[in-house]
Amino acid sequence: MDWGPDRWRLYGLAFREGGRALREATVWGLSALSLGMPVPTRLIFAPQDLRTADPTIATDIYSGFFAFAGRAITTSGRSPFGFVPPSRAWGEALYGFGWLRHLRAAGTALAQANARSLVDEFVSSRLGDRRIAWDTQVLARRLISFISQSPLILEGADHGFYQRFLKIIGSCVRDLERHVRAGALPHQQLMAAIALCYAGLCCEGLDKTLRRASRLLARELDRQILADGGHASRNPRVVVDLLFDLLPLRQMFASREVDTPEALLRAIDRMLPMVRLFRHGDGTLSHFNGMGVTAADHLATLLTYDDMRSQPIHHAARSGYERIEAGSSLLIADVGAAPPPLLSLEACAGCLSFEFSSGAQRIVVNCGTPRIANDAILQASRSTVAHSTASIDDVSSCQITSLRGRWPDRLAARWLLHRLGPIVVSGPTRVVAERGERERVQTLNASHDGYLARFGLTHERRIQLSPSGDRLEGEDLFWGEGAAAASREAIVRFHLAPGIRASRAQGGRVVMLVLPNREAWQFSAGPGEAFVEDSIFLAVPDGMRRTEQIVLAFRPSETPSVRWRFERLARNFNPAPPSAEPAPDQA
Repeated sequence: MDWGPDRWRLYGLAFREGGRALREATVWGLSALSLGMPVPTRLIFAPQDLRTADPTIATDIYSGFFAFAGRAITTSGRSPFGFVPPSRAWGEALYGFGWLRHLRAAGTALAQANARSLVDEFVSSRLGDRRIAWDTQVLARRLISFISQSPLILEGADHGFYQRFLKIIGSCVRDLERHVRAGALPHQQLMAAIALCYAGLCCEGLDKTLRRASRLLARELDRQILADGGHASRNPRVVVDLLFDLLPLRQMFASREVDTPEALLRAIDRMLPMVRLFRHGDGTLSHFNGMGVTAADHLATLLTYDDMRSQPIHHAARSGYERIEAGSSLLIADVGAAPPPLLSLEACAGCLSFEFSSGAQRIVVNCGTPRIANDAILQASRSTVAHSTASIDDVSSCQITSLRGRWPDRLAARWLLHRLGPIVVSGPTRVVAERGERERVQTLNASHDGYLARFGLTHERRIQLSPSGDRLEGEDLFWGEGAAAASREAIVRFHLAPGIRASRAQGGRVVMLVLPNREAWQFSAGPGEAFVEDSIFLAVPDGMRRTEQIVLAFRPSETPSVRWRFERLARNFNPAPPSAEPAPDQA
C-alpha cells in the first residue's frame, strides 16, 4: 500500500495519539499518588437487564465450559481467568461478566454460589489478561454487570463478602474516573459515563460520582448521538447496544426521582426510530459499518420499549443512510462519509452500497461483519469489494491502517494499530445525496469522492424504485479526468443473499434469480454482460456461508456508465427476452 496523499494524515493521527498517550501516562502517574477510593455504603437498587438470558449456559459454566464470541475453553477444574484468552472478543466477554445474567436466569442456589465464587476469584486472584480486563469499555461493562446482577451475587452472602463487593464497586468507579481524566477515546468516554451513572444511582454514598457522570453522559450523548438518532461511528450495532444500557438508565433516574438529563431523553427518542430504519422485513438489521449477526430476540425485546411504536425514519442525512419502500420491496442505502478516525474501528469502505429485500426475503446484501473470524477476514469484510457497490480496480474507497508501505509509514501505522486498532485513516469526505419522486417513482442520486485523490474519479449512483416495488433500476457512473483515470477498471458488485439461485442467460445480458421462497426475479444490465461469481456471507452465527454475486465490469475512459435492473417476475412465468436496452431511462 502506498499511502500517497494520505501520508500526512497518517502522520498527523500518529502524532495526536502520541500526545494522548503522554497525557494518559501523566494522569495515571499522578493518580498513583492518591490513595483515595470512593466506597459506597450500601446498594439500594438493581437495574433491569434487558438482554435475554439462557439458563442452559449456566450449566455449561458450572461444568467449566466457557464459550464466548465463537471460541470456547474447558477449564477442567482450573480458573477460567488463568487461561490466555483465545481471542480478544472472548476475553472481553469473560472479563465483562455479562454471562452472569445466564446464571441468574437459572435461579438455583448452585448458580448463585458459582456466580459469587467466580466474582470473588477474579478480584482476589489478580489472574487474567490485564490489558483486556482493564480496557475502559470492558471495565465499564463489568461494573454494569456487577450492579445489574447484584441480587444474584449477594443473595445469601455473608457480611464480609458484602463489604468486599462494595469495595469492588468502589474500585471500578475509581479506575473508570481515572480513564476519563486520562482522555479515553470518545466511545470509551460514553460507556464510562453510563457505567458511572449506574453506580451513582444504585449505590448510596456516590453522589459526587453521579453528578460528574451525569454531566459527562450529557456531553458525550450530545456529541455522539446525531440529530437523526444514529451514532457518530455510523454502526447500527452501536445504536442497539447503547439502547440496551440507556433504557434501564432512564428508568433508574425516574425511580430514584433524580432529574433525568435532557440529553438522555432526547437520545433515546431519536435512536429507536433509527433502529427501525435499518430493519428489513425478516427482522434483521442491514449490514453496514460493522453490523453483523442480528440477535433477533434482543431486537424484539428492545423494540417493545418504543412507547410510541415509532415508524422508521426514511431520510437520515446526518448519519448518511436512506430507506426507500414501495409495495413489498425495501432498499436501504449507505450515502454517508467516513466517520471520524477515532470512531472508525469497525467502519467499512461501503459508500453507496445498498441492501434490497422483497418482503421477508433479502435479495441484495453486503457481506457483513463476521462473528467468528481471524484478522484477515475481518479486514476483508471492511473492504469495498465486500459491499454491493462499485470500486476501481478492486481498491477500497477508504484507507485503513496497515503495515505496508515505506518504513516511516509503517512506523506510524504500527503505532496507530497498537493504540487504536485498524482505523480508517481516509475515505470519502464529500458525499452528495438527493432524493426525489416523479410520478410516484422514488429516486435516489448520490456520489462520493473516495477515488478522486488516487485515481481522479468520482463515483455516482442513480437508483429508482417503481411504485409497485416490482422493479429496481440503477446506473453507476465514474467521471473524471487525468492520466490516472485512463487505464482504470470499474467493477460493480451485487452480493446475493444466501439461498438465492442465480443463473446466466442470453449471453450474460440476463441473470435469473430464484429466491428461497420460490419468488423469481430477473437481473439485466447493459452495456456489457453480467457474470455470476462466488461470494460469502459473513453475518451468520456459524462464521460464514457461501453464496454468489453478480459482477459488472467496464472502463470509465471508454464507457462512462453501466445500467442495471432487478425486476420481479410472476410465479411460474417464463419471461420474454428483455429488450436490447434493459436499463432505465435517465432521470
